[in-house]
Amino acid sequence: MKHISNYTKFIPYLYFIAISAYWFTIVNRSEGLTAYPILLFGIPFLWQIIKPNKNLNLTLGISFVCVSSYLILAYLSDILHIISLSYPIKQLMVYGGLFVFANFIMALWIIKNSLRKRL
Repeated sequence: MKHISNYTKFIPYLYFIAISAYWFTIVNRSEGLTAYPILLFGIPFLWQIIKPNKNLNLTLGISFVCVSSYLILAYLSDILHIISLSYPIKQLMVYGGLFVFANFIMALWIIKNSLRKRL
């Protein structure tokens, strides 16, 4: 059990690396060479696994909490019909609902790891 708890701190980073790789493969099928900058999103998370940095960890956590909060507000505004969106965007939001909340939870987990290391 102790070995498992040592590796649970890497779950959020592996999640964001997997999302970056998935996003890359989807865009690479249609766009080709222009999809390669997407791989740059995974570098900070990979760096946190290889050589952890407290400042980078906190910065990543806060940044992704802000982005995820914005996405949650957009998702809730669509559910509550505050704004009107086109059908393709609504369809994307239905499929991306779990993704949005998972991003928020993983970003909070990164912040929790960062605060645990600082104390």
